[in-house]
Amino acid sequence: MKRLFWLGLGVAAGVALSRKATQTARQATPAGLASNLGDAVGELAGAIGSFGADVRAGMSEREHELRDMVEKRSGIATGDQATARPAARTRPARARRAEG
Repeated sequence: MKRLFWLGLGVAAGVALSRKATQTARQATPAGLASNLGDAVGELAGAIGSFGADVRAGMSEREHELRDMVEKRSGIATGDQATARPAARTRPARARRAEG
């Protein structure tokens, strides 16, 4: 019974080591390295996008704080109306005729 146990344990260890060696060899091929590099670049791009979103949120929050501070200290309204973009200008008639 002991011999059968050790034989089974040896077979299981051999299969596990064989699979691990095959996986390591597959990762060492050019295709495996390219896959790993692609995954790393995708992860980096996601991290950069997340960082950009965090920076924009922080900028927006700080801008709001500064607007409130200016409004409290000077009494000048700095809300959305003060920063609204002017209406788009219409194109001259000559440009409209040329398009049509």
